[in-house]
Amino acid sequence: MLKSIHAALAMSVITLTAFGASSALAAPLKVVASFTVIADFAKNVGGDRIDVTTIVGPDGDAHVYEPSPADAVAMAKADIVLVNGLHFEGFLQRLVDASATKASIITLTKGVTPIDFKPEFADADAAEGAGTGGGKTVTDPHAFQSIANARIYVKNIADAFCAADAEGCVSYQTNAAAYTKKLDAVEGEVKTAIASIPESKRVVITSHDAFGYFEHAYGLTFLAPQGISTDSEPSAADVAKLVNQVKQDKAAAIFVENITNPRLIEQIASETGIKVGGTLYSDALSQPDGSAATYIDMMHNNIRQIKGAILGS
Repeated sequence: MLKSIHAALAMSVITLTAFGASSALAAPLKVVASFTVIADFAKNVGGDRIDVTTIVGPDGDAHVYEPSPADAVAMAKADIVLVNGLHFEGFLQRLVDASATKASIITLTKGVTPIDFKPEFADADAAEGAGTGGGKTVTDPHAFQSIANARIYVKNIADAFCAADAEGCVSYQTNAAAYTKKLDAVEGEVKTAIASIPESKRVVITSHDAFGYFEHAYGLTFLAPQGISTDSEPSAADVAKLVNQVKQDKAAAIFVENITNPRLIEQIASETGIKVGGTLYSDALSQPDGSAATYIDMMHNNIRQIKGAILGS
């Protein structure tokens, strides 16, 4: 009798232990995304198997963001931290150190072919990188502005989720493949829209130099009064130089960005006589009820704004 009770108790412990293990596996992966674009990619790949916390929220500027104690707590609890890399998140190392996180830090630009930012910004931004302890860099970090690169981010996210949660791997890969097809469709729309713009009118002005990868991939030329980082104030001479360049290059449209102060762009618009064509989303998505709540919405918004301002449609 005693032996049978012991046996029953042993079986109960084994059953409970097994149940506990399966429950633990079923718990969502705790994922921290450094900013909204990455969070959107993560949600599309992870679905309901992940729980995402975003550090730099909608309309936020990762270049100048100062982390909060809540960010450190989220980072400490994370299983995986997804970051852009290429010095995009100036706050990242401080936050990793402050949180003492044991999470895997996944750099999503792995596999991307980086481009340098434009020579007129190289000296200032390299000096700024050195001044902030980030080390000199002339690399443009906004790789996600190319949809081809977005596909690389998505693959890297799926690989990271598979490594952390093998049981969910098929789900992650299936979601990534479905989302990649949506990205392919959007890229086709972007290319078609730009093909409809006469080559002589493919010059636009934005607040800071965030669209280098978009320019490189799709054939528009972007001019900007600020470099890669928004954490710098262009001089009067810089602005005057841009105004002259705009007049020479006959820029077809000028835009504010959702993360920057519109004052500078309004000044350039006034001095060149070019009407502000709308808002482009560069380093962050909009609020959920805005026109760029997802990455795909952002690409739709940006190309629609550019085409509409240039062609008047």
